[in-house]
Amino acid sequence: MDVVQFTDRRSSDIGSELRRFIDYMSVMVENSPQLDGSVGRMAENTYDAAEIQVLEFDDGVRARPGMYFGVAQEDPRLATQVLSRVVGHALHPASGVAPSHSLWVIVEISADLAFSVADDHAGPLDEQGRPRLGYYGSILGGERWLSAAAAVSSRAVVEVWREGRGFRQELLRLRPAAAPEEFQAPPDCGTRVSFELDPAYFSCSAITRDLGSLDLHGPDCAERAGPGYVTFRDHRDGGAGAECRRW
Repeated sequence: MDVVQFTDRRSSDIGSELRRFIDYMSVMVENSPQLDGSVGRMAENTYDAAEIQVLEFDDGVRARPGMYFGVAQEDPRLATQVLSRVVGHALHPASGVAPSHSLWVIVEISADLAFSVADDHAGPLDEQGRPRLGYYGSILGGERWLSAAAAVSSRAVVEVWREGRGFRQELLRLRPAAAPEEFQAPPDCGTRVSFELDPAYFSCSAITRDLGSLDLHGPDCAERAGPGYVTFRDHRDGGAGAECRRW
């Protein structure tokens, strides 16, 4: 008997979420053993309350990575897709973060399953001058695609700085390990998140070394030649790391 799963996620990027859901369901229908190909209709299913599960956001991401990253858990491209989606959304922030392309994004890759992404945007502060809280009381706001990547990470560190104040918080699978701590903020504003993808979850996957092949814009970008650029620094061979810049 099938189980109907609902994920509780509150994101401002509704259009992209809907597109991913439609694409995912199209693949599911095409490959479903319950599809009656001779007449093109689905076999009848009935459900009751015992067969409905309400998943937390991070559990929902892990159960259905294809809805967020476009590939299944067992696909060797998954780690690369996580990086690509995070960088793409850093370059094209949600309207709640910024109205257009980020002016700069810096990506540091330290291992096959570890990377950080920094950009020049930071969410608004609350009345006490602290970052507004997102999922599970973390400083990683729901309007950022980074939340889905944190859900498949064993550990993530979030740093946000704005108006002369900086805040850092460690997350374990998107859940705060401790309250945010202040640090000496750079003079501008920005956000940096470091991800350690869960090796138990990514058992057959690694981030590609062909960083020039990543699609940083996707189908929703209407201005591929817009402002902003992404700098990749790959430190996996030691030293300062190979660097390339993408627009």
